[in-house]
Amino acid sequence: MLTKNKAVFLDRDGVLNEEIGTYVWEPEKFIICDGVPESLARLKAAGYYLIVVTNQAGIAKKLYTAAEVQACHAKLQSACGGLLDALYFADAHPSVSESILRKPNSGMLEKAVARFNLDVSQCWIVGDRLRDMQAGAAVGVRGILVGEEENAAGFAPHVADLRAATDVILSH
Repeated sequence: MLTKNKAVFLDRDGVLNEEIGTYVWEPEKFIICDGVPESLARLKAAGYYLIVVTNQAGIAKKLYTAAEVQACHAKLQSACGGLLDALYFADAHPSVSESILRKPNSGMLEKAVARFNLDVSQCWIVGDRLRDMQAGAAVGVRGILVGEEENAAGFAPHVADLRAATDVILSH
């Protein structure tokens, strides 16, 4: 029997890079949050797969392309020493197209669970929106909310940033 693995699912905007109040697709405006490379290194050292799951509705809205998203992801990988195991993005928006990948749906997480043979009881999702917590809950993954989201009170532990979320994960 194959050993099941563990992972941390990471929302992108507001968790890994600065939330700027609009779509982030230009690498020069893609600013990695303080403490992200160190936090990812700590999680990786503890044996977690690191998987980005991000909604990128601007693609469906024709504001930017998948190639521009991938350029931001290349910058993120470079800044983090290549520690990210997978970067999934949902390119749909309800005003244009539906998708089981788009959070709060759990398609991106389900793909990773299958690909990396994950034990969901050993996994976490770190996000800055209620929809991130809902996507995790749909597959049985514990959530940690970072930042300012108000209407998720009581839904998950609420911490300041990825550094604090990493401390919660590693204390379990």
